[in-house]
Amino acid sequence: MSEPAEPEVLFEHRGRLAHIILNRPKAINALTTGMVLAIQPQLDAWATDDAVDTVLITGAGERGLCAGGDIVSMYADAKSGNLENSATFLRNEYRLNATIANYPKPYVAIMDGIVLGGGIGVSAHGSHRVVTERSRLGMPETGIGFFPDVGGTWLLSHAPGELGTHLALSAGSIGAGDAIAIGLADSFVPSDRIPALINALESTPADAAIAAVAQDAPASELAARQAELDAAYAGDSAADIFDRLTGDDRVAVGSKSPTAVSVTLEALRRAERLPSLEAALQQEFRMAMHAFRAPDFEEGVRAQVIDKDRQPKWSPPTIAEVRAEDVAAYFGPVDQDDLVFN
Repeated sequence: MSEPAEPEVLFEHRGRLAHIILNRPKAINALTTGMVLAIQPQLDAWATDDAVDTVLITGAGERGLCAGGDIVSMYADAKSGNLENSATFLRNEYRLNATIANYPKPYVAIMDGIVLGGGIGVSAHGSHRVVTERSRLGMPETGIGFFPDVGGTWLLSHAPGELGTHLALSAGSIGAGDAIAIGLADSFVPSDRIPALINALESTPADAAIAAVAQDAPASELAARQAELDAAYAGDSAADIFDRLTGDDRVAVGSKSPTAVSVTLEALRRAERLPSLEAALQQEFRMAMHAFRAPDFEEGVRAQVIDKDRQPKWSPPTIAEVRAEDVAAYFGPVDQDDLVFN
């Protein structure tokens, strides 16, 4: 008889620490509906548990905290035209993101290794966000015809200057110094000090435990370029921004879905004016339902994840050809029930 599969999420309670361990190491702990549905009630219970002072989230294995959400399942739904499973997943995932952002106790995320997409959602909304020399954070969604969701438009629209716009449109990845500069992380702890940090959190308040092992973060390359990036990414026109870009920045943005780049820029500008993360998540939910019905999402996932030919054929093929009315449609009503927060 085969041994039963391990749970996709492990929960431990040691001393005053409650610990969430994402447990799909072969998939770099990519989130599934079952994982989200397991974490939410546990966070709800710990929020009022007097035996818990601090909540910690880490990822199993050596590769990273979390590589994102289950894009393949969403691709299958998009191809079939039945979006109910994807809608259910996103409603639950986005509610979890809001729970983390509003959590009444210290929520410590150790963002070691790869942290992408949905991994940002379960970490960067926390109160204490730790990066290491191995951290590689990113919102790669424009490369698959999508946009930075899980509250990504809220986080990146509130980054200093246009640093968040650059990360969102280029879909690049960043290390520890840039993550702190852009506002996705708070503290730098060398990876070999992480076990000591976790042990300390069992009996020591989060602020003191992190301070005892934290070091100065590496210099931020993005912060050093801020004046240049602020000038390049100014304004509300994706076409104008692309015309101003040069070198690697132009190549990076030019290879992404023109529609996704344009929609993402509009989403960032709107999110900056919204009153709360919850409002941004509601906007993202509507955008996602429209994106799943648009050709570039299917084509992007096919090229990057399914066939892996890395040769997507975007429609339209250039940013200059993206129509304003097509961008605006992403922010309109959807057929599915809207995202609501209790």
